[in-house]
Amino acid sequence: MMQTSRRVFFNPTSLPSLRTGRLQSRGFFNARPLPRARLSEPHGKWQGVRRESTQIGEDQTGHIASGSNEGILFFDNIFPLKLHWLLRFPLRGERSLSDLLWRYNNQTLSAYEPINLVKRAIPNSIPIKVTEILPRLKDGGAFVKFQYPAGLTPMEVEGLVAGYLKENPIKPWFNPFRRIRTNLVVGKPWLEDLYRFPSRRIKVEFVPTSPGKEAAELSQESLYGLFRKYGKLAEITSQPSDSKILPKYAFLDFSHMGQAIMAKNCMHGLKVLEEAGGGPMGTQLRLSFEQKIKAHWIRDWIVNHPRVVIPAVAALVATITVAVFDPIRTFFIKAHIDQNWNLKENRVYKWFKSQATDIFSFRNRNSEELILGTIWADRKNVIDQLQTWLMETADTFVVVQGPRGSGKKELIMDQALKDRKNILLIDCKSIQEARGDSATISAAARSVGYRPVFSWMNSISSLIDLAAQGTIGVKSGFSETLDSQLGKIWQNTATALKSVALDMRKKDDKDSSLSDDDWLEAHPECRPVVVIDNFLHKNEESSIVYDKISEWAAGLTTMNIAHVIFLTNDISYSKSLSKALPDRVFRQIALGDITPEVAKRFVITHLDSEPTVALAGETKLTDRQRRRDIDELDECIEALGGRLTDLEFFARRLKTGQSPKRAVAEIIEQSASEIMKMYLLTVDKSERKWSPEQAWYLVKSLAEADSLRYNEVLLSNTFASSLSSSASNGESVLEALSAAELISIKTYKGRPQSIKAGKPVYQAAFKLLTEDKVLKSRLDLAILTELTKIETKSIEKYEAELNSLGSLPKQPREVGPRVQYLLGKLAASHMKVEGWEKDIGGLKKVLMDEY
Repeated sequence: MMQTSRRVFFNPTSLPSLRTGRLQSRGFFNARPLPRARLSEPHGKWQGVRRESTQIGEDQTGHIASGSNEGILFFDNIFPLKLHWLLRFPLRGERSLSDLLWRYNNQTLSAYEPINLVKRAIPNSIPIKVTEILPRLKDGGAFVKFQYPAGLTPMEVEGLVAGYLKENPIKPWFNPFRRIRTNLVVGKPWLEDLYRFPSRRIKVEFVPTSPGKEAAELSQESLYGLFRKYGKLAEITSQPSDSKILPKYAFLDFSHMGQAIMAKNCMHGLKVLEEAGGGPMGTQLRLSFEQKIKAHWIRDWIVNHPRVVIPAVAALVATITVAVFDPIRTFFIKAHIDQNWNLKENRVYKWFKSQATDIFSFRNRNSEELILGTIWADRKNVIDQLQTWLMETADTFVVVQGPRGSGKKELIMDQALKDRKNILLIDCKSIQEARGDSATISAAARSVGYRPVFSWMNSISSLIDLAAQGTIGVKSGFSETLDSQLGKIWQNTATALKSVALDMRKKDDKDSSLSDDDWLEAHPECRPVVVIDNFLHKNEESSIVYDKISEWAAGLTTMNIAHVIFLTNDISYSKSLSKALPDRVFRQIALGDITPEVAKRFVITHLDSEPTVALAGETKLTDRQRRRDIDELDECIEALGGRLTDLEFFARRLKTGQSPKRAVAEIIEQSASEIMKMYLLTVDKSERKWSPEQAWYLVKSLAEADSLRYNEVLLSNTFASSLSSSASNGESVLEALSAAELISIKTYKGRPQSIKAGKPVYQAAFKLLTEDKVLKSRLDLAILTELTKIETKSIEKYEAELNSLGSLPKQPREVGPRVQYLLGKLAASHMKVEGWEKDIGGLKKVLMDEY
């Protein structure tokens, strides 16, 4: 019969890491062993611990030994498992954490002090003596070594303690939903303090009991029988049969981490005998925690899934950019439009500037206003029409078309929009002529005040995208195309324009109840004005810059955000703009050359604006009063035309002392030289869309007549059958020459009607070029040579068909008319070639005789 009156003697100093600061304790970081104080029982019982033990075993060996009458129990749930991360810090030792927990529990819940949890878990009725307690903070439990008397086995002690804890559950304060459990240690536990932390998966390695022997691989049934008592097993995974890894192993997945901790601490080092499946020599089990989720699983997942990660990173960067930088960019665009933060628009700055500059520039400013006043007075109807359109609600474009030098920009910015605020000017020339995507993005951003702009990131992201494509086989989408970058700039600009327009709305307006869109539609006078200058600057209808601008402008007008005015010198602008607004009729204004009367007043005003310095003894006379040949102006202006740039150049020459006839003659000669260099004698023909023969045909024809029929030119052999591949389409050639300003195409009811010289002065330059006998002979020779080649090809075609008809074995009667037709065409072509050959001979003679 078991003696139930025997008490359990517990030695608190056997737990060195839980001693108070008043007692002598042992350091765990390279400290020398301290002599252990002996604890005497008042009634003459046994002594204390024989050897110094720590978390890492007796004398820091990593193991704990038990004698013949000793056993080891492992109690779990003694320490909080969630605090094991403190052990990662090198300055956080076992003792410091134990003292921290002890002080915390001692001050608040002394009944739940860890040492008391162990004392409460072992009932007094069991006749055992606790000799050592080794805490395992990392595992949240403690090893308890005990001595038992004869007649009692360790298995019985385990059953008694486990039964007691089941009937009287003890739940610690940090885990009130899980009780303390205990099991007998049947193996040889390894008490390591490595950075290996518990998990629900245990790796079981099968090693021989001694070197040189062979270990057996336990089956899943054997493993289940050994480990099931520690908790429910979720899965048992054996080593693959084709694996060459030694020693053999298996994975045990427990349903709870506490069960895995109990199994690992109780079963590590167990020797499995042959009858249990351990083989003839026996097999030792070596257990370790296996992290089911790897320590660097996030990094490994990112590295191993680039097809998902790279687009996700790109989307994250785009989201951050929109959330952080878009409001900043919208603010800068808005400041660029309303000029509220521009120092030059400040009233005080304007006053100081006017006071400082009026003394020196008053005369120049007045003279400039007087000169341009003559032109604006002639175009007052156009200015009034533009201002009227800006006061109306119409979801369409205003297009001002005119040749270069006709004063389109000055008319709009200085006159029509003179007293209007919130004007945005976009110059397509600087955007279109930028080299590379980064320069194009920077130019577009600069034109609207879009900042900050990271155009250089476009090249870097393109390289990243290229590298990702080479790695994963598809584009990651990290880089953005020029199309998307421009779209972002115009979208932010539209947001800023709408904000500027709504800033003029007041809460006490009579229509304050209207929505923003309805209010903008009802107040066209409050909308900003967007002026797009140099549209179709290089006659590139398919350019992405022009397409994006026209689409963006269409959105501004249809949503009533802003008025849009296009300034262009291309007569074919409707093709590009109709793609953006296919169902709208544009409001068009065509600016041509000024009339001879206005041109004469313009030149005279130039001459009268700055009087010359009078000589000693003479009265002060103006240039007009001193010039005796002022009557020559009518004749000279008739030859010069009404182009503003030419008239201004002419007036400057007159101020230098040249006579009107000499000044006009030099301007015409200079224009003739430009025509020869740009259109007729250019060596590099790769970028030209016309041939020199076609340009000379127009020059010679316009020298004889002021205008040509558009369709008549298209039907001529030089345009209809050109041998140059880039000049085979006659209409494209005429549009290219019109964009290059050699000619100008006049329209009638939307269709091209006639062709005239690109500038009025070109008419006189054409005549001057045709008067050059050598130049005329050379270019006529090129035209006739090309025509001869064209007709020769036609003759070869006729002859080939006649040869095919003549090879028939029998001539049908129906073939006769076709033969007669071909013979007639052949004769006509031969006569043309024969006449051209005679003309070619005469031209060659001129070239050989003349210089």
